Amino acid sequence: MIRLSKVLNAFLDENLQDLHEQGLYNEIDPVEGANGPIIQVRGKDLINLSSNNYLGLATNEELKRIAKETIETYGVGAGAVRTINGTLDLHVKLEEKLAEFKGTEAAISYQSGFNCNMAAISAVMDKNDAILSDQLNHASIIDGCRLSRAKIIAYNHSDMDDLRAKAKAATESGLYNKIMVITDGVFSMDGDIAKLPEIVEIAKEFDLITYVDDAHGSGVTGKGKGTVKHFGLEKEIDFQIGTLSKAIGVVGGYVAGKKNLIDWLKVRSRPFLFSTALPPGDVAAITAAVQMLIDSTELHDKLWENGDYLKAGLAKLGFNIGESETPITPCIIGDEKLTQEFSRRLFEEGVYAKSIVFPTVPKGTGRVRNMPTAAHTKEMLDGALAIYEKVGRELGVIQ
Repeated sequence: MIRLSKVLNAFLDENLQDLHEQGLYNEIDPVEGANGPIIQVRGKDLINLSSNNYLGLATNEELKRIAKETIETYGVGAGAVRTINGTLDLHVKLEEKLAEFKGTEAAISYQSGFNCNMAAISAVMDKNDAILSDQLNHASIIDGCRLSRAKIIAYNHSDMDDLRAKAKAATESGLYNKIMVITDGVFSMDGDIAKLPEIVEIAKEFDLITYVDDAHGSGVTGKGKGTVKHFGLEKEIDFQIGTLSKAIGVVGGYVAGKKNLIDWLKVRSRPFLFSTALPPGDVAAITAAVQMLIDSTELHDKLWENGDYLKAGLAKLGFNIGESETPITPCIIGDEKLTQEFSRRLFEEGVYAKSIVFPTVPKGTGRVRNMPTAAHTKEMLDGALAIYEKVGRELGVIQ
């Protein structure tokens, strides 16, 4: 028999029961096969509206071919951390391509987007500094800020008056050596876009370091080049953060910026120094995917076409889809238990759309987050809309 600490066992049982009772426990469903526009879960075919595979590249045949050929030449792993002998020529090519993609002098790759924020923020900011952080920033930003030990000053979501007032107060206090303003480029739960032009103006006024996590913008906004490109601010942002697991379809993350910033991260960011490099097959597939986005907007355009189509259909049915400015389309239900039930009924009828509840979003704002991709057909989206209408009326979410 496995013996646990009595205090640990009591803690786990009590808190797990509490999560179940509040409708906050997240059941994980293994996908049986590839994560495409149609997936199989528990032997059931479902229209997939929960993936972050925005451009459908996770199952792209050309990228699969490139990954296989690269594994035959380089093996399945890099073999070491980057600073010993885990930097392959493939990593160098990838980072050159990422810098070209983001319009910066240089770039550095990491094992995940989460790692980027843990690495980059703490490599530059410390206990003598302050960080102005949007209240709805992603969890990895929050954790990266905490790790740095800098003073975290939250400003109201996309409220530029509040940001300016807090930047002014922090600057005039004389307490901090450096002050950073940090924001998501696209907010993943509501689909709205950060007010980067205004943020840049405030940053210039108070000499703030600018940091944009564009995990949900790269491949989606700016004709695929991201939110910074969308506003033409490539020369104005110090840190551009991106993931390689969403629109790019593989795994990993990166920081793009001036060469001296990237040089500093190579010698001071701990995930780069102490974690084995990205596998060669992944690196080759990522490089090819980035080149696709540099060469063409076809996948980006299809993503937006599908996003607009689904968004219009859900709004016409009477669902609350919030204020999304991107293909990310939330159906905001509110009550956590009803949100969970709504998602469960969608599953039973043939749509996989995961419920999102606290702590991912504030309590009372539970929603089903829908993410159409470039790989969906209109027939798939029409099928999903028909199911949404049936379940929505059944549960009283729409009239």
